Amino acid sequence: MKTRKHYLDNIRWITLCVVIIYHVFYIFNSSGVISNIGVKGIKELDTICVFTYPWIMCLLFVVSGVSTKYSLDNKTNKEFIKDRAKRILVPSIIGIFAYGWITGLMTNYYSDIFAGNGAMIPGFIKYIIWSLIGIGPLWYAHVLFVASLLIVLIRKIDNKNVLDNLFNKINLPILFLLFPLVWGSSFILNTPVITVYRFGIYLLMFLFGYYIFSNDKIINKLESISLPLGIITLITGIVFTVTNYGVNFGSNEFLTNIFTNIYLWLVILSAFGLSKKYLNFNNKFTNYMNKNNFSFYVLHYTIELIIAFILVEYIKLNNFIFNYIILLLGTIILLPLITEILKRIPIVNRLLLGIVKQQKIDMDTSLKVNE
Repeated sequence: MKTRKHYLDNIRWITLCVVIIYHVFYIFNSSGVISNIGVKGIKELDTICVFTYPWIMCLLFVVSGVSTKYSLDNKTNKEFIKDRAKRILVPSIIGIFAYGWITGLMTNYYSDIFAGNGAMIPGFIKYIIWSLIGIGPLWYAHVLFVASLLIVLIRKIDNKNVLDNLFNKINLPILFLLFPLVWGSSFILNTPVITVYRFGIYLLMFLFGYYIFSNDKIINKLESISLPLGIITLITGIVFTVTNYGVNFGSNEFLTNIFTNIYLWLVILSAFGLSKKYLNFNNKFTNYMNKNNFSFYVLHYTIELIIAFILVEYIKLNNFIFNYIILLLGTIILLPLITEILKRIPIVNRLLLGIVKQQKIDMDTSLKVNE
């Protein structure tokens, strides 16, 4: 039986925390990135978004790929897809209509998507439209499910494990030289206008996780250079953030920039090396975070939006910095509380949070572990 890789769990929940923090600043951004709250905050704090956005979701997809590798070592393709559908796909679709409408409603409050004709549109139709434009972070689960179908297809075609043998030959120099593939993938299969569904780079990151970052030899080599690589990555990140101050960090131009992709690739390599070196442990807190990863992910943004809306529309603090502080603290308090309530409601916990009856910590999910 394989030893559980606690560093992988810790990368997962720490990255989730970064996603939650990122959204606190994204909601009030002044950089031209479309947000659901039409109120601009402190422009200087947008630098936190610039520093984190290029790599957070790419890193999660790499972790997803690694987890999928371990899962498929113990499941048939059919069992794997069925499990992914129950744990990830169904909750992400139900969530669109259960609470996604809140995001759409707030978007409409600030931008009037019906162009003044809202009173003429039936309430049910408006609800459907609000829900569909309120997908929010649930897009991740949709792309992840596509990636899961893709890897099953590849495994069926590559029944002689040609790709596994090929990627097993990768060493550190080749790993760094994979950057052109990373950069190139950032240009393909992106949704127009609002670049959220970035199928090209996210599917590549997933495949890299499955074939490369699941290889212990590669991880051990990254661990051996993790300190100097981490320092180089931090310096790169600071320079990157300074040089991109004030840019639209959600634009296609930003996301396909060569510097953006150099930076995100360095972060991913550093994250695995440093985590293997310093974060290969577990305790009650890390177990709790991993057990609730998916629940926290799917619920956090809606909670943040509601808090932010109340702050800017009703409380109206004189010093805007307190909006960020209260939003973050409020999310830290309410997110676990609401999660624990929903987990205890039969059917709801399954449909919204993907909680299944299996009573064990499982390596096969990208963001969550159910008990």
